[in-house]
Amino acid sequence: MTVHFVGAGPGAADLLTVRAARLLAEADVVLFPGTYLDPGVLAHCGPDAVLVDTQDLNLDEITSVLVDGARAGRRVVRLTSGDPSLYSALHEQTRRLDAAGVAWQVTPGVPAYAAAAARVGHELTVPLVAQSVVLTRTRARSTPMGQGESLTGFAATGATLVLHLAVTRTRELMAELEPVVGADCPVVVVYRASQPEELVLRGTVGMVADLVEEAGLRQAAVIMVGRALAGADRRGGGESHLYSAGRDRPAKHRNT
Repeated sequence: MTVHFVGAGPGAADLLTVRAARLLAEADVVLFPGTYLDPGVLAHCGPDAVLVDTQDLNLDEITSVLVDGARAGRRVVRLTSGDPSLYSALHEQTRRLDAAGVAWQVTPGVPAYAAAAARVGHELTVPLVAQSVVLTRTRARSTPMGQGESLTGFAATGATLVLHLAVTRTRELMAELEPVVGADCPVVVVYRASQPEELVLRGTVGMVADLVEEAGLRQAAVIMVGRALAGADRRGGGESHLYSAGRDRPAKHRNT
């Protein structure tokens, strides 16, 4: 049997893909990240599915459940928060499944940063303001960052920054960013985007840490930093060439 890694989206039960909902409905065993997942997502599971919360399991214990289930002929789904392409430990888990000779597939999900941007109604790439988005994290009690992956280096490009797994270090990170982007640079923090407990904080690099600490946020928050996040009256920018009235377009063909 094939183990399916499925993006559970940002949390809301109706932000799963059609494929993800089908796989959950058909699954015999579902492993899910209880720390980040809204329980409503699990309502897509069948009544007889075995549900395994992985928040207190290590990778070897998780792999054991995946391998045992697949070898027993069960349909196994491993849910990840957001999309499996970001901070999901997909690499580590699939490497173990390869070693065990167990097949696997990946189904994408709505990433948390996309849900956060949608919640506040912002495009992260605004013409003449920012045309790149950097998805990154910071190092605290985690694996080292790659060589050359510095937060200030990313910030210096002018790209919109999206910080995952970083809310407990907001004050330290804003102090690091301020000399590069300025104290007035807009910041939006979205806690549990799309979930019932959702909270949105809007501020600037110079003062957003106060808002985060007052709200007591410790996890499950996305921090977005950049000029593209300014209010419409202060954002500036241009318009996309793709939809410009002056853009050369190929002549339309007529059926004869």
